[in-house]
Amino acid sequence: MAAALARLGLRAVKQVQVQFCPFEKNVESTRAFLQAVSSERVRSTNLNCSVIADVRHDGSEPRVDVLFGDGHRLIMRGAHLTAQEMLSAFASHLQARSADKPGAGAGR
Repeated sequence: MAAALARLGLRAVKQVQVQFCPFEKNVESTRAFLQAVSSERVRSTNLNCSVIADVRHDGSEPRVDVLFGDGHRLIMRGAHLTAQEMLSAFASHLQARSADKPGAGAGR
């Protein structure tokens, strides 16, 4: 988990919305993901990115909705994912989004 946290940043992200019901038993990984992206170090990588915590008491499934600057959207349903899996998927999408930018491969 430390390796996924080390490469976590919000440079290519426009918005992160985390939705969960705190009284459900399967929200631990979603809350851990929210804690990771809400940390001061991660938030400082993109001050224009909004991180929204949508806490509901309706029994809804925990989910993370990430909107990237290029319009791509990543939706993760956290009920059956671990925090490590969520962070790894987020990091791989971040890497793919930054590789899609022109000039990203220059100098390699």
